[in-house]
Amino acid sequence: MKQYKFILSGGGTGGHIYPAIAIANELKYRFPDAEFLFVGAKDKMEMQKVPQAGYNIKGLWISGLQRRLTFDNALFPIKLLSSLLKARRIIKQFKPDVVIGTGGFASGPLLQVAAIAGIPTVIQEQNSFPGITNKLLSKKANKICVAYENLERFFPKEKMILTGNPVRQDLIDIESKRDSAIQYFNLDPNKKTLLVLGGSLGARRVNQLIEKELANMLSQNVQVIWQCGKLYLEDYKKYNSANVQVVAFIERMDLVYAAADIVISRAGASSVSELCIVGKPVIFIPSPNVAEDHQTKNAQAIVDKKGALMLKESELDSQFSLVFEVLLKDQGKQNQLSENIKLLAMPEATKQIVDEIVKLIR
Repeated sequence: MKQYKFILSGGGTGGHIYPAIAIANELKYRFPDAEFLFVGAKDKMEMQKVPQAGYNIKGLWISGLQRRLTFDNALFPIKLLSSLLKARRIIKQFKPDVVIGTGGFASGPLLQVAAIAGIPTVIQEQNSFPGITNKLLSKKANKICVAYENLERFFPKEKMILTGNPVRQDLIDIESKRDSAIQYFNLDPNKKTLLVLGGSLGARRVNQLIEKELANMLSQNVQVIWQCGKLYLEDYKKYNSANVQVVAFIERMDLVYAAADIVISRAGASSVSELCIVGKPVIFIPSPNVAEDHQTKNAQAIVDKKGALMLKESELDSQFSLVFEVLLKDQGKQNQLSENIKLLAMPEATKQIVDEIVKLIR
């Protein structure tokens, strides 16, 4: 049997890294003898997270364009050329059967070089509104696995497959883990648990909101698990108490979702996909600072199906207290949101994406 070789590229945030790792794990399960290599951006979090998951990674000297004039922007053409040359060397040496991109700066040069070399490429697009890199790469890609319907205006229709986003398999059937989750986080089973997720790096505006509203929340018999992000831990760890757990990062996402009664979250594509699977009542607070405002579009796609609530950052001061209080007191509304968001889940996404990859090598 042929020993297959796969290159995966995705990074910058957990939303690009974890789907790539999920795809690699499923490929490894099917092809235990396969060789894997990840390619990321040199100074981004994938350089730590991928080796922790047991895979080798090489870094490219690449970063995105800033929206204002900066020294980094002036360096962009040099970085891009350097990354294209290094990607070419990597492809030549490793000789992959397929190259898979899940987004992030490094996937652009890598998939471009692979496509020119005639190596099959697969794009996994997580958002309801694709970024410019994937739009450009889609012209040469063999397959584009998407998580949302109606993306024909961005991608060639004949290459698209609706699969959903890869999620950690341990998130399926979290209800059975609730008791052990309450024990793991040392929670009071008689109180509602609020889970706050600001993304892997943290979200300044979400953290400011929770700081402002914390006393009010605690007065309503709520306990809080507050993932503030590694950039903000020093600012907010002072709020740790019997009913508040402030953490930079959560390793056991399956247990934290199992323990949660209500979730406040950013609307990155991976978070949205996970929340559909775990089926908890959610208030989305999309980040307005991402390309093409895709977080708002991701959240809106769920809100339109009555599967979540959404507050824009500009609405937080005037509306958050009331929206949270009404949801907290209305069990019927919580149940309705849970049922509706679960209908949008695609738990087989990782397997379907790997099925499409396998078709390219057989």
